[in-house]
Order: sequence, then structure tokens, then C-alpha cells
Amino acid sequence: MPSISRRSVLGGSLAGAGTLALPPLALPPLTTPALAQPAVLRIGLMLPFTGTFAALGEAIASAFNLHLKELGGKMGGRTVELVRVDDESDPAKAPSNVNRLLGREKVEALVGTVHSGVVMALVQAAREQQIPLIIPNAGNVAATRELCAPSVFRSSFSNWQPAYGMGKALAAKGIKKAAWVTWDYAAGKESAEGFGDGLRAGGAELTKVLTLPFPETNFQPLLAQLPGLGVQAVGSFFAGGGAIQFVKDYAAAGLRDKLPLCGSGFLTEGVLKAQGAAAEGIQTALHYGDGIDNAKNTAFRAAYKATTNRDADVYAVQGYDAAQMLAIGLAGTKGDAAAAKELSAAIRAAKIDSPRGAFTISASHNPVQTIWLREAKNGENRVIGAAAEALADPGTGCKAA
Repeated sequence: MPSISRRSVLGGSLAGAGTLALPPLALPPLTTPALAQPAVLRIGLMLPFTGTFAALGEAIASAFNLHLKELGGKMGGRTVELVRVDDESDPAKAPSNVNRLLGREKVEALVGTVHSGVVMALVQAAREQQIPLIIPNAGNVAATRELCAPSVFRSSFSNWQPAYGMGKALAAKGIKKAAWVTWDYAAGKESAEGFGDGLRAGGAELTKVLTLPFPETNFQPLLAQLPGLGVQAVGSFFAGGGAIQFVKDYAAAGLRDKLPLCGSGFLTEGVLKAQGAAAEGIQTALHYGDGIDNAKNTAFRAAYKATTNRDADVYAVQGYDAAQMLAIGLAGTKGDAAAAKELSAAIRAAKIDSPRGAFTISASHNPVQTIWLREAKNGENRVIGAAAEALADPGTGCKAA
């Protein structure tokens, strides 16, 4: 198996493999040969199981395993064995972790990961070796745009999608001018692009993008600029500890009543308790939220709670749907993970019955999904409507999927 290096150029081709012809097996008369049992299918789960994103990795893995149990432990007729590798959210360790899974562990399919920097090693392997890859979180747009491939799929989102939905929802409320505040890194820039596109789709305008270096949290210089920008609302992309601090600082600066704060769903996802009263009333857009009323979501939340003693969140949904998508693809190939074209065609043709609501897969292999408008209320991100229905990422530059 060719190894993945940190300096490898994304791209490449799949080397052909020959088959050895064997003579027919001579059997005694009147004897029925035993049917060969398909080999165990090893699937690599490369996720963060320690560090800042450990809870996200565990949610994805637990929900993936939940659907596997619902399938009786099999996909495509083959018994599945999951191989977990902790990627530690460290891009420098990603190539060696991928090589371990494809080499020593001999996995035939990959699921990962959370961190957008780490996922690129997985994308490289999937592109070069035609290994099926389902991305259950990382939202960097390149994976399903210019670096798209027949074997690469997302069960999550592109950074562009939730922000687009938020911008569109703002414009629908009559907002004409808005600003965007974020860290100066890929996720922040891609979200700003989506927010601006969503505003423009509704006849509004993104007039200013304010940034600070990742992962700084001294927001005061940016907050001081907002009242003088002549905007009617402020959108933002922050996550984790940065989101907690930003929302608290925004309220403390007395801006809540002057300039309504909104954002991509990760502004409040998983951090509402820590944000407390400062987050109350903030509207965000994401592909999942509290209170989605469909039978699949009700059953999923009950089963996830029963098996993990935790409430389901967007990360669990993405892990569950990663299992659904891979199982559908393998059913279409009768368990042959190497049949890239057939596996891809099966997933593309499917309608995924997801807790978020049913979705399909775009030509660039990103979910075509409803982006829900949510409002923070009493510690929940309650769904109050659809920000954008059947929203596909533009897939700009995708030629190979």
C-alpha cells in the first residue's frame, strides 16, 4: 500500500491489480461444497478521542456504532469490525495515522474527521487509492469542491452552507446591511463567503468583515467598531471557547439590543450552558437543532440516549448518517468496498432518512439539506423554521466526483 506523506501532492491514480487463475477444485461425488463466508470488513474511524474535540469524536463514533448495531453488525453482507484511531486533532500526525489504518490495520473504508486540517490526509488517501471516505464533520469546502473525488463523501456540511442560510434568513426579515465577525482562518473565511452569498440572494449586503487571528479571544477592538459600521445586524462564526467568550463579551458591551447577533450554528452549538443568559434570543442556522419533529429523529434521540446516556447533538447525527451512507454504498456493491464507481452511484441515488430530515447527495458529494433557523431559548437551540431548504454547496471546481 503506497504510504501517505505530508508532502504528497493530492491526486494520483489507482494501480491496477491482477488476479491469479486457479484450476477447478475436484470434489467427491454427491458432496455439496460449503459456501465461503465473506471476510470481515474493517472500517477505520479516525477521530479525536482526546483533547479539545474528544466529545465530538465520541459522539460521532457512538452514533456510527448505533446504526451498525441496528444493521446487525453487518454492511453489504459482511461483518464489520471498527478500528478506532485517535487523531488528536493534530494535522502533523495525520499522515502516519492514515498509513497505519491502510497499512497495518488493513481497513477498506475510512470515516473521519472533525478537524479540517486533519481531514486533508484522509482526502488524499481516498483520492489516490480510491478508498471510500465519509467525512462526518470537517467543513472545509475544498474536500467537496476542487478536491472532490468519486470516493469522498460528506455526511455533515460545508462551512458555506449554514452561513448562507443565516444570511438568507436575515435578508428575508428585511435586513439590508450586515457585518460578519470571525477568526482569520479557513472556516471563518468560508463562512463569511456563505453569509454574504445568502444576504445577496435576498437583496441585502455584507458590508464589512472583521477578523482577528485564530485562536485569540480579545474581541474588544472589534466590538468597538461595530456601532459605527451602519449595519442592522451582526453575524459571526466562532466555536467552542471562542464562541462562549464572544457571546458574553457582545452582551457585556451593550450591543445585544442595538445590533442583533446571529451566526452559523456553531456559535451556540454545544456551548449554550456556558454562555448562559448572554445567548438568550440569538438566532443561528444549522442543519440540525432541538425540536425537529419527525419519526426518525424521535427514534434516534431515544436510542442514542439509551446507549450513551447523553442527548444527541449535531455531531451524533453526522456520525449516524455517515454509517447510513456507507451502508447504502456497500449494499450497492454487495460488500465490495473497492468497487468505487458502484459504491458512489449507490450513495448518489439514495435519499438518506436522517434525524435532521431526509437529504440527498449533490454531484460533488455534499448533503443537499435543509438549513434550519434556530433560536437560543432556555438552554436549547430551538428550531423555529427553515432558513434554506434543499441547500447544496456550490461545488465550485469539482470535476472528478
